[in-house]
Amino acid sequence: MKDMVGLNVHSEIGPLRKVLVHRMGKEAVNFRVEDFPTVFTHAGFWLKRAQEEQDVFFELLRNEGVETLFVEDLAVEALDAEPLARSEFLDQALEESGILSPAWRRAVRDKLESIKDTREFVRTFMYGLHYADVEAPARSEMSLEDLESVHDPYEPLLIPLVGLQFPRDPLAVVGAGTLLHHMCSMQRNREVILYETIFKYHPLYRAAPIWYDHEASRHIEGGDVLNLDAHTLAIGLSERTEAGAIDLLAQRMFQDERSEITSIYAIKIPHAYALMHLDTVFTQVDVDTFTVYPGIYKTLEVYRLTRGAQPDSVKISHLGGSLEDILKQALHLDAVRLIEVAGGDPIEASREQWNDGSNTLAVAPGVACVYERNEVTNEVLDKAGIRLLVVPSEELSMGRGGPRCMTMPFWRDEL
Repeated sequence: MKDMVGLNVHSEIGPLRKVLVHRMGKEAVNFRVEDFPTVFTHAGFWLKRAQEEQDVFFELLRNEGVETLFVEDLAVEALDAEPLARSEFLDQALEESGILSPAWRRAVRDKLESIKDTREFVRTFMYGLHYADVEAPARSEMSLEDLESVHDPYEPLLIPLVGLQFPRDPLAVVGAGTLLHHMCSMQRNREVILYETIFKYHPLYRAAPIWYDHEASRHIEGGDVLNLDAHTLAIGLSERTEAGAIDLLAQRMFQDERSEITSIYAIKIPHAYALMHLDTVFTQVDVDTFTVYPGIYKTLEVYRLTRGAQPDSVKISHLGGSLEDILKQALHLDAVRLIEVAGGDPIEASREQWNDGSNTLAVAPGVACVYERNEVTNEVLDKAGIRLLVVPSEELSMGRGGPRCMTMPFWRDEL
């Protein structure tokens, strides 16, 4: 199966060979400060510097033997592979655009349909459109609400997809399959259409099983999904991932013979902006070693989901104990090593956690990408024997996500 679909991810630390990334573009700056709430961001990026930092990150990965795949390239290749894909893409894009007016929806569709070059089409979808970028509907086509609404020409109409910086959230690769997520925010849910197109039409990936459909009613995000081993997932029960989504995912994965997953640990974490996903609480950097945010991991509420006695049932066990206990059980280890952000210093840990001090990307066992700005945490990791690939992060950290957030592994070698 895995050779057919181009995906193979059974852990968080197996040697990384292929990874999906997005090089930030105009979508990160195509809005005014007053539009931050509409776009779902608070980052006024210096785009040139952010791109320079990303280029260093990508080069660090390539120097470790990792092939970088780009969202834009795969989406273009997928759309070019199937003549009917663009029309379907447009239908879904407008359905999920948040544009309530039928007249303005048609105006956006006309604009996008006028773009013949596939790459320009994809970029326009990502970059977004202002009211001034499209031909206004004729008054005869407008509703009373349209006629009474006054729009600034530079107000976002098709919202730019600034969240594309983080391919980790809209999907998750598990084994030889994938999850296409229902995102927590409407603004980011449109990102998933790009990935859905890739897994539906791209010749290398269209055979991959999809175990979660982003049109499902419950939201889940990839920062909450960690591959502990070939048969075990940890999923954050968080502000961004609902219990009902984990229920649905467990039912689908346990029933599908293509799925290798037999156990899911649902780990409840606090609802806080600095702890929005499970991978802001802990990430794995070696076979028995994890970075953790101090204070919240010692006593956790955890549920273990396994196959039930009946074919379509799920057994749920409520577990107590610490993260250390849970990880030892899940990974069948005698001991695990938990390295606290900033060595546990409460002031520095709070500051460095805000800049994703525990959000690392393992490139191989004992080798991890980290943000340069988290100096205290990096020193602790270095002293613990972890080889660090240090990513410049003056601008990248403004997006509120670390090296793991900016990547989606497509292929890891087995341990």
